[in-house]
Amino acid sequence: MTDYYAVLGVARDASPEEIKKAYRKLARELHPDVAGEESADRFKEVSHAYEVLSNAQKREQYDMGVDPSQPGGGAAGFGFQDIFESFFGGGRPQGPVPRVRRGDDALKEIVVELRDAVFGANREIKVQTAVLCDTCNGSCCAPGTSPQTCTTCQGRGTVNRMARSILGQVMTSAPCAVCHGHGTVIPSPCVECGGQGRVRSVRAITVEIPAGVETGNRVRLRGQGEVGPGGGPSGDLYLEIRVRADDTFTRNGDDLHCTVSLPMTAAALGTMIEIETFDGLQSLDIPPGTQPDEVLTLDGLGVGRLQASGRGDLNVHVEVEIAEDLTPEQTELLQQLASLRGEERPAARMHSTSRGVFSRLREKLAGRP
Repeated sequence: MTDYYAVLGVARDASPEEIKKAYRKLARELHPDVAGEESADRFKEVSHAYEVLSNAQKREQYDMGVDPSQPGGGAAGFGFQDIFESFFGGGRPQGPVPRVRRGDDALKEIVVELRDAVFGANREIKVQTAVLCDTCNGSCCAPGTSPQTCTTCQGRGTVNRMARSILGQVMTSAPCAVCHGHGTVIPSPCVECGGQGRVRSVRAITVEIPAGVETGNRVRLRGQGEVGPGGGPSGDLYLEIRVRADDTFTRNGDDLHCTVSLPMTAAALGTMIEIETFDGLQSLDIPPGTQPDEVLTLDGLGVGRLQASGRGDLNVHVEVEIAEDLTPEQTELLQQLASLRGEERPAARMHSTSRGVFSRLREKLAGRP
């Protein structure tokens, strides 16, 4: 259990005024707005210790071996686990806590164009992160100085205290309040990083966006996250992909879809047109008798596959434009065509209004008329 007196750095017989003074001093030093987010856990620990020791009733319970903040009232600083360890040498890790720790992972959203998802791309991004302090090179000390062995714990990182428990007097071990368990103190912290061994900075990184990525995919960049405290190894950087919608093409899996509009004469007679794709101009054969919403496919012009070779297809949906504002001569010609085809009074064919473009495409691929 936590030794709240050691957390605040006061004696067990400290007066309420001494406890309040110690708390205020630590709170000013450790507040995240002053010391940064790295101090948040330590700030919470100090605040919790003060909450218990500043209340006369809670402090009395704590001094009797019951932590009032724990469900069921665990022993403060000398619970049953600590008592067991005192007699049988339990498994609590011994020795100083290293200052050098691995940095946190970082997450950043990156917006890419659909073209980047089709072919893949290299992008330069900027991330605000923790980087190694150039002044102390991660040592946390001012140039020319070094950490010194803590004289309170003699470098062990822990201090032993005699405490009362329900079984009598027992010897307990707690993190040293002077060196915070590190076993060393830094008399002259680096001014640039405040003794953290790292500083906040904006860093430019070139990243490879693989072909086939979709919105929601994450790309992991090993060792590109935050440098750890004490110049520790960097965490990883995760890029969360968001693919921007394109004005011309829509995506369905590895396939692309677009729409072209054709005059009814071109659809009826057939023609050859050129369309602009991500691969440049491509020729598209319009067969005679092409129907509205018919889908013509250009193989291999879709999106690159993320975990396989090759690419999807480009599906071109045909939209047939009905002529308007016909001249008298054009009207006469169409009337002659209708007469030749026996379509002056054609029989209507009924279809469900639920048959959209993609449903008709699915039916065609399934072989249904």
